[in-house]
Amino acid sequence: MGANTSQVSDLSDNPNLKTLVGTEAISENDPFWNQLISFTFISPTSSGDSKALEEAVIPLAKLLIENNPRTGNFGALVRIFLGRTKELKISTECQDQLFIWQAHNALFMIRCLLKVFIREMSEEELQLQFSYQERAPGTCGDAGREDLLEELLSNLVHLIVEVPLLDITYSVLFEAVTTLLVLFSYQLFQKDILRDGLIYQHIMKGRCLSLTSRLVKTLLYNFIRQEKCPPPTHIFEPQAEGGGLLYGLASGVASGLWSVLTLGGAGSKSGIDQEHNPLPLSNQSLLLLLVLANLTDGPDWPNPYRQAITCFRNTQDTSSLTMEQPHTFQINFNSLYTALCEQQRSDQATLLLYTLLHQNANMRTYMLSRTDMDNLVLPILEILYHVEERNSHHVYMALIILLILTEDDSFNRSIHEVVLKNISWYSERSLTEISLGSLLILVVIRTIQFNMTRTRDKYLHTNCLAALANMSAQFRCLHQYAAQRIISLFALLSKKHNKVLEQATQSLRGRQGDNTALPDYAQDLNVIEEVIRMMLEIINSCLCNSLHHNPNLVYALLYKRELFEQFRTHPSFQDIMQNLDTVIGFFSQRLEQAGSDLSVERVQEVIMKGAQALPKDRLKKFPELKFKYVEEDEPEDFFIPYVWSLVFNSGVGLHWSPHGIELFSMDSG
Repeated sequence: MGANTSQVSDLSDNPNLKTLVGTEAISENDPFWNQLISFTFISPTSSGDSKALEEAVIPLAKLLIENNPRTGNFGALVRIFLGRTKELKISTECQDQLFIWQAHNALFMIRCLLKVFIREMSEEELQLQFSYQERAPGTCGDAGREDLLEELLSNLVHLIVEVPLLDITYSVLFEAVTTLLVLFSYQLFQKDILRDGLIYQHIMKGRCLSLTSRLVKTLLYNFIRQEKCPPPTHIFEPQAEGGGLLYGLASGVASGLWSVLTLGGAGSKSGIDQEHNPLPLSNQSLLLLLVLANLTDGPDWPNPYRQAITCFRNTQDTSSLTMEQPHTFQINFNSLYTALCEQQRSDQATLLLYTLLHQNANMRTYMLSRTDMDNLVLPILEILYHVEERNSHHVYMALIILLILTEDDSFNRSIHEVVLKNISWYSERSLTEISLGSLLILVVIRTIQFNMTRTRDKYLHTNCLAALANMSAQFRCLHQYAAQRIISLFALLSKKHNKVLEQATQSLRGRQGDNTALPDYAQDLNVIEEVIRMMLEIINSCLCNSLHHNPNLVYALLYKRELFEQFRTHPSFQDIMQNLDTVIGFFSQRLEQAGSDLSVERVQEVIMKGAQALPKDRLKKFPELKFKYVEEDEPEDFFIPYVWSLVFNSGVGLHWSPHGIELFSMDSG
């Protein structure tokens, strides 16, 4: 890097970089530093460019690791950056773009070097790299032994929360967020969850602690604002004819420089990647927020970032703050809700939605009170509908969000009142008009059927059925197709039950006197019978609570009544079958009395009248079906690898070689 560098292939031969990593110590007052951080370089956003940059930086960083104990040049670079950032707020107010540009460049270099350092050494060794200073003759070894690592961390947090997001600051703010992510990346190279460490201590208990709520709020607002990379016209415009000092200094590098500040944006070769991820600051801020929120609690202190996420409130909330909640703040819930609705195609936005629904009671209450819940629910249903294309973690998160929402009775009622037209992504059948509730049922049933034929994941089954069970008492005016699919799923389960039963019987007959181990058909049968029982309870719950609202379900039940015959005398289902028998018998009798060769319309008319006439006391009461989502013990074992797989796969301008990644297997991301 340095004034003339413009591409990755130049890095290894660049004289300024050779000087930085070489054997000579450079005084912080040397003009060299100004030259070093006034470079032109297209900051990569694509994984290919990021990989090329990483490969070019590694040999330079290794040289610096070798020479830095004698030169202290890395610490000097960090102090040069810290010196620039002290003036950043004033520079922003004065539109002093040169200062901001140089601060960005210095930080970009620090971040690239740190990324290699972290892979090569422990945290203790890293702290030593920060502490080395030039060993001048006659100087005391302990002179100025400030903790430069903590100083950098604290400075980055201050920068993120204090420097306003403008076109001229976009790039340096992005770099600050990215550098914090890099500093936490020790976790990638450890199989076990990290529960302590120098960086962990600094961010949880050090000078950063007082900025917890401001950092969480700023990262959330970065996500909410969804700011695109600013256009290239906003940087280094001539102040007047012939420029002036600022333009004179920068004119030679302006065209390439703005490619750094737009992160592969307008006019650069990386324009395709820009389209793929046009919101680098928003994306990176969300990833950092998820990393912070999922840090483990200390032995005697809770994670302050999770506390902040758990208790923040709406700006419209005028009630007095309770003193027991540390790190609380207020944010515009309407803006956050809108951003969450718009961004659900990414894993990280779905994970944020899950985190807020599960952990922040204020946000959950607000979401459930919205009259436009379809804006939130439809993207979640689309994730589940395209289950084949999504990773299993994204599907789980979407499903758990539905489960949490269905714990609320008002949600279960209101979704049947929202009528949708022409759901373009639902391709099995043209749905010109359907309620949100019926669509939800269709998608969940489709997920169960996919799981039965492909993944056979009991956890997925359980959560799908729990969501349907929570809704069942509130089913209203089910769409004809939704009612058919409920019964079709039961038919599929019934067929599977019979097949396993037959396999078990044949296996027993064929192995008379054979002592070899039998396949565990009993366990398979047990699982299928549990699911069948649950489906019968869901149908029963609807019939007991809202039969007169669901003529289409009664119609589908009568049409396929022979399916239920075999379960009438089965000891596992006898009790629950009583009500279905009563309903089938009652309506069958009514249809017989109405005559033969009835049209579909006439059958529906008989069902509608019969539903009003069926005495409610004829149906046996069962306990209400209610399931509540409970996070597993030690949830960090799931969430921390998941969050870091998102950083690994989605971090803008970050590339890690898969070799040496210990936290998760490469196919789990």
